[in-house]
Order: sequence, then structure tokens, then C-alpha cells
Amino acid sequence: MENERKCIFAGTFDPPTLGHKATVEDCLKLFDEVVIAILVNPKKQPLFSLEARKEMLSLCFDEEAKKRIRIISFEGTVAALLEKENTKFYVRGIRNTTDLDFENANFYASKKLDEELVAVYLPCRQELLHVSSSMVRSSLHFSTPIDEYVTEEVKKYIERIYQRK
Repeated sequence: MENERKCIFAGTFDPPTLGHKATVEDCLKLFDEVVIAILVNPKKQPLFSLEARKEMLSLCFDEEAKKRIRIISFEGTVAALLEKENTKFYVRGIRNTTDLDFENANFYASKKLDEELVAVYLPCRQELLHVSSSMVRSSLHFSTPIDEYVTEEVKKYIERIYQRK
């Protein structure tokens, strides 16, 4: 459809959290399609494999939402990703001023590569301000509960993976 609006929501999602899920849910209120792009950075060593992160992201959403969500992986710049997906809307979730400063710096760098880029900053839901993937990884490292950071489905998935290790 010509008038459909699509956005990109990109990150490492290592692992996907309740905050990521909430941001996608907010995107679905604004856009017809949400492309969740797992960015691959060869200089980073994520805790979870790319396939595990894709699977966990899929577990976060019901079948109705999945009709409007596409999960991909991408290695490259945001500008190249937006061009590949034929959209100009790049969504970022913002928890605090630190996130805003970081995202603004990235925005201005990306804007130099793609003048048409439109950044959409979505504020984090208040009850999720403490949630981050790094908190999940830290909790896993110290064997403390992750219930308040991830969906029940993601929690079960992670527990299965960790039982194998």
C-alpha cells in the first residue's frame, strides 16, 4: 500500500526486555509496520546468538501483533538500513537524559548520511525506567531473578538456554 507507514526500531536486543516490547507496542499505535532490526556489530560479543535474539523477540508478541512486525538482522549504518527498508522513520526508546544525549549524537551522525531521516523518540513507560538488557545480563551473571525485566516467555527461553550451559 502506498500510504502505509513503516518504522525501524533497531538495537542489539541482548536480550529483548519489557522496555523493548513496550516501545514496539507504542510503535504499532503510530505505524502500520514495525521492522525490528537486530544490529550486528562485529566488535561486540553479545551474550545471546543472533538466532536466539530473533526467537526471543518473536516470543514477545501475540499473533495479531506479529502480522505487523518483521524481525530482521542488519550489519551497517542506520542510514543504509532505512534506505534498504524504504522508510525514513527511525524509532528510539528514551529512558532518561543519558539516553537522549546518546541518541541525539547518533541522530546527528546519521542525519549527515541521510538528510531525510526522521527520528521518533518514544519515552519509556514510568514503570519500566529501571529495565535494560544490561540489567538482565547482570542478573543472569549473579543468578538473580529476571522476572521484572523480560516477558514470561523470554524468561522461560533463557532458563532453557542456561540449563544447557
